Amino acid sequence: MKLGFIRHGQTDWNARELLQGSSDIPLNEVGREQARAAAAALKPDGWDVIVSSPLSRARETAGIIAQELGIELGRSYDELIERDYGQAEGMTLEESEKRWPDKTGGGIETLQSVVARGRRAIDLIAAEFDGKNVAVVCHGTIIRYTLSSFTGYKLDQVRNGSVALVDDLDGQWKVRSVNDQLL
Repeated sequence: MKLGFIRHGQTDWNARELLQGSSDIPLNEVGREQARAAAAALKPDGWDVIVSSPLSRARETAGIIAQELGIELGRSYDELIERDYGQAEGMTLEESEKRWPDKTGGGIETLQSVVARGRRAIDLIAAEFDGKNVAVVCHGTIIRYTLSSFTGYKLDQVRNGSVALVDDLDGQWKVRSVNDQLL
């Protein structure tokens, strides 16, 4: 089994560098182009199905990729929703850090919770699609920190529309690439 994690395409809030978190912000035209580019990057690897976070930016990205690849658009998983940034949503990172240093307080979800949800999502997807290759569209923080929990070191930023590949090797998840780059 192989998983391909794709960060949703760009939104206007991404372009303005605002924290989106669980706010449901739609893709913009650049984001739709990034989704098509992600489909092209995924094409050679042979995918059976694509699933996503239920937020519209992830769901639309998944729909574009499914159409481009001619694969099934599977269901969405609440566990894949982006980190809840609480009162910081709609702020810049700098504004948020002034009010809630290190992203503590203001209703901001802990990274431990994000990683636990990400791992739970992987378990659910693996159980539902055992032996299949599944593309997963979700969000930067959940991808970065969930995959970091498998590598044992912090991964850098995950770009909009980029692909990270993860293989199941005898029951252990191995991160093969991030941001379309082999590790």
